Amino acid sequence: MAKKKPAGTPAIVALTAAGAEFTTHAYEHDPAHPSYGEEAASAMGVSPDRVFKTLVAEVDGVLTVAVVPVSGSLDLKALASAVGGKRAVMADPALAERTTGYVLGGISPLGQRKRLRTVIDASARNHPTICCSAGRRGLEVELSPSALTTLTGATLAPIARP
Repeated sequence: MAKKKPAGTPAIVALTAAGAEFTTHAYEHDPAHPSYGEEAASAMGVSPDRVFKTLVAEVDGVLTVAVVPVSGSLDLKALASAVGGKRAVMADPALAERTTGYVLGGISPLGQRKRLRTVIDASARNHPTICCSAGRRGLEVELSPSALTTLTGATLAPIARP
């Protein structure tokens, strides 16, 4: 008999396999909303500084994941510095989707097709739990910053601008 595959997005499968404590939050995604992250914060009734967006950048030509609060923006110079690089630019959206296995607005730092180096903004430490994409638009996962850091092999650094 074939082994039953766990249900859910690759992010949920990875969290479950790791035995991590997490909560999922589903909401009806509005394709017309101008900001995926702000929409998630509003739909969940959570402060935007606790909801983190996953961005993919290239630092000296190497794809790098940056996880920053939706209330701010990514500081590309700070990201480059955090990984010992010189120059960072946002990655081509199609390349980000192909490499992570997720669509824009649903890119999760967890369960990516190819594990990329990851940097989480240091402000995550200010909260007992944070939320990030669970791998599709309209689905967020809430977990401790330390769990996210451990599961992604991330470093924490001040990479966000207010």
